[in-house]
Amino acid sequence: MTIMKHTILIVSAVLSLSGCGVYKPYSRPQVETDGLYRDVPTEDTVTIASLSWRELFADPQLQTLVEKGLERNTDLRIARLRVEEAEAVLKNARLSYLPSVSLNPEGGIGCYDGVTTKTYNLGASAAWEIDIFGKVTNAKRRARAALESSRAYEQAVQTRLVATVANSYYTLLMLDRQLAVNERTLATWEKSVKVLEALKKAGKSNDAAVLQARANRMALESSLLTLRQSIYETENALSVLLAMPPGAIERGTLDGQRFPEEVSVGVPLQLLANRPDVRQAEYNLAQAFYAVNAARAAFYPSLTLSGSLGWTNNGGAVTNPAAWLANAVGSLVQPLFNRGTNRANLKIAKARQEEATLLFQQSLLDAGKEVNDALTAWQTARQQVAINSSQVATLREAVRKTELLMLHSPTNYLEVLTAQQSLLAAEQAEAQARFDEVQGVINLYHALGGGL
Repeated sequence: MTIMKHTILIVSAVLSLSGCGVYKPYSRPQVETDGLYRDVPTEDTVTIASLSWRELFADPQLQTLVEKGLERNTDLRIARLRVEEAEAVLKNARLSYLPSVSLNPEGGIGCYDGVTTKTYNLGASAAWEIDIFGKVTNAKRRARAALESSRAYEQAVQTRLVATVANSYYTLLMLDRQLAVNERTLATWEKSVKVLEALKKAGKSNDAAVLQARANRMALESSLLTLRQSIYETENALSVLLAMPPGAIERGTLDGQRFPEEVSVGVPLQLLANRPDVRQAEYNLAQAFYAVNAARAAFYPSLTLSGSLGWTNNGGAVTNPAAWLANAVGSLVQPLFNRGTNRANLKIAKARQEEATLLFQQSLLDAGKEVNDALTAWQTARQQVAINSSQVATLREAVRKTELLMLHSPTNYLEVLTAQQSLLAAEQAEAQARFDEVQGVINLYHALGGGL
């Protein structure tokens, strides 16, 4: 009768726990995704994030570098190890459902009045915690959420690595383009200096014109040194990113790069599935949710079944037992004097859950901002490329005509120098705008949670 009463009490406790949410699985809170994209027509369609990095970055030399990074990058390898750690934790949590079994062999030898006695005790014991109060279940669910969080982190590191390698690669191409422009301009300016020196000897120019032309040439030579330093440092940084010793990077040209003419960002709701950092924030929220469940379960008793089986033999062979030993125990442990601690732990767990909820919501806002910024930057850069291309063509014609005028009127040397400087600035700006266009594609790919 007593056993029946205890059973009824336990069942009643379990039913009451189901109502307080100890067993309740995590469900995503209500999040607002409408309006995350500003002034952007959205539709549920294939986006740039649906492309793999191999489809988006078609440059074979860049693809080789990305593959090296995915294989060697230190941060990515650490992220993969964290996934393995989380998998081991989850496996351990699953094993908690099974009883623990141990062997307990004992042996002794003694001597009394010249008589030697040998004692053998061989046995095994087992203990099993019955998960009627959700302790083991919540631990397992929390471990699974931690595993998914580590996997999302791994993907975030991988996506960021692809974007960073691509960005560094195209930075090198942009610097190469600017270096070529400066070297070509330097050759032109050296010719201008020689022309002005010849005109001075002929009495058709003066020292001021020659000195000004020489000063412009030296300024350009200084700019070339700075560009070469930037190329060297960028190559070193990219090499380290690939876990390689610093060295030269094989690469193509900026003009040879091709990207989609139009891009689609899809609907904001897709960020929940595509952005690894958003998924990681949600899995962190799930962990906090199960931590609250575990804190609630701590108020209730733990039920453990244990038993042992074995034999003992005094003074004889171990294969001929003198006595068999067996016992079975069921224990129900109810916390009595630590309810204050349990209440504090529950309060802490709830606060951390609220914190995780806010971080999850903020991750969506941050993702929306990054998409908006990247899309605007890409659109602006495309327009700027068109303007700069027309400007470069116009200034080249202006330089040609002012150089012709200088041959007939030496007083026009200032117009020549000004036109040459304007052309140089425009060509550098064109290269920068082209790079900004490429960078906009990369940033948009990353902001949308680009495919792998």
